[in-house]
This record gives sequence, C-alpha cells and structure tokens, in this order.
Amino acid sequence: MTLPTALPLILSPEVAEAHAKGAPIVALESTIITHGMPFPQNVETARLVESEVRAHGATPATIAILDRQIHVGLTDPQLDALGQATNVAKLSRADLAACLAAGGTGATTVAATMICAHLAGIKVFATGGIGGVHRGAETSFDISADLRELAETPVTVVAAGAKAILDLPKTLEYLETLGVPVIAYGQDDFPAFWSRSSGLKSPLRMDSAAAIAAAHLMRGRLGLPGGQLVANPIPPDAEIPRAEIMPHIDVALAEAASKDIAAKAVTPFLLQRIYELTQGRSLTANIALVLSNARLAAAIATELGRSR
Repeated sequence: MTLPTALPLILSPEVAEAHAKGAPIVALESTIITHGMPFPQNVETARLVESEVRAHGATPATIAILDRQIHVGLTDPQLDALGQATNVAKLSRADLAACLAAGGTGATTVAATMICAHLAGIKVFATGGIGGVHRGAETSFDISADLRELAETPVTVVAAGAKAILDLPKTLEYLETLGVPVIAYGQDDFPAFWSRSSGLKSPLRMDSAAAIAAAHLMRGRLGLPGGQLVANPIPPDAEIPRAEIMPHIDVALAEAASKDIAAKAVTPFLLQRIYELTQGRSLTANIALVLSNARLAAAIATELGRSR
C-alpha cells in the first residue's frame, strides 16, 4: 500500500521499514501512556507491550499526535517525552482533526487509533479494553465513540472485552445493532477486562488467529464496513474474579456520581479509584491483559500477511 502524501502522517523508521517489506504491524494506542499510568511506569509498560509485539513476529506502531502530525510508531525520545508531557489531549474521532490543525499534543483513544491505523494501512490494533455504553446511559446518553468506530473503520481490535466499569449487556446489544462482529477468543463467555467472564455469552467464538484473520479478510471481500472486536480473556493467573472486583467498581461509580464527574473524565477517575481500592492489583492485571492482547494481535497480523 502506498500512503497518500497529503496526509499529516509520519511513520517511524521501524514502522516504515516494516511497511515497505509488507511485514506484519500492530497498532497501539497512546492514552494508556498519558492517561492510564504515572511516569515512569507508563513508559516502561509501553515498552513492554512493544517488546511483546516484536517477540511474536510483528512491528509495534504506537500512535500519537505531535507537532501537527500523526506519528505512527514513536522513537524512544518521543515515547519518553510523551510519558512526561502535561496537558495532553485525549483524542477521539470528534477532536482528532482539531488537535492536528491547532498543533496540540494528543494521545489516541481506541477510536482515534483505529482511524490513524487505517490511514497508515495497519489492519490490527491491540489495546486493553474498549469503551462502551456507560451505566445510566438511558438518561446520560454516554456511549463511547469506540463502538461506532468499530462499525465504520476496517481494523481488527484485540481487547480484553469492554471495560468492566461499563454496562456490558447494553454494550453488547449496541455492538449487535451496529453490526460489529464480537469474537471471544478460546471461550464462549464475553470477558470483562480484569475478569475472564462477564457472565454474558459472546455472539461469536474463534479459537485461532488464523480463523480471526480469515474473517477479517472475508468482510473485506464482501464489502462490509467496519472492523471486528476480538475479546481476548485475561490470562487465568492474572485475573481478578468478577465477584471480587464488582464491589470495588460499585464504590468507584458511586463516588464518581457524588462528585459529578462526567464525560471523558469518568474512565480515568474510575480506573484510579479501582487501583486504590484493589491496592494496585487492578494495574498489575491491566498490564498482564495488554501484554496478552499484544501477543494475539501479533499472531493475527502475521496470519493476515500470510493470507494476502
């Protein structure tokens, strides 16, 4: 694939080399760096995830907005600088173009990462968990743009399900309405981020990276828009069972409501409070699931390359 020269798009040397060779590439988001963890743990985790992608045969492409350009793949100095930057915008579809035009620094959410990955010709993206329908959405109408992006942008997203702080039944229902394939990897249940099971059955199940890659390619042949959500359960030795994590989630949700925390501030607040309530265990689990998703994404990207 030849990239349009008019795009404000810069590939890192590593990603450019992989692109030129037609080698497998896995996109990675940057909000986990700027809004998910403190420095230096955020940069250390980002490097761990990149290393995991490399170790499983693919090239990592962490995506961020710097100096009016979409950077697909970050150099070590760029990653260090982003990890310590302040006033970094958390970008989704609605504000991606505005940040680029204004020259701001931006970290990409699931939706924005999908858009940028597609512009760069990258088919597979590994993240922690997608956004979804928030609890109380019947009155707040708070639904993540990630869901609509999955219906429009042809990127396969590997996540540990949707974040457990969300309304998971409504999230699955909305994804079905949008026509997004939801594929549980290696099990029938839809995972719930820190927990291997949400208690909900996944619409689809696949047991190999090859099957997931084949489904991605078939959607393209059929002319179906959008991507796929691959729900990869957290490794068993890292999970926090649902019965254990749910009371902490309920406490954090109640605190957010009492403080009138809303919109983009909700998820960072909830994740921080759950980290505190679990005495750091939620963060350990988060790192383990992101690494697991990176491994599976690398395998899917490799299979896509073989199929093409």
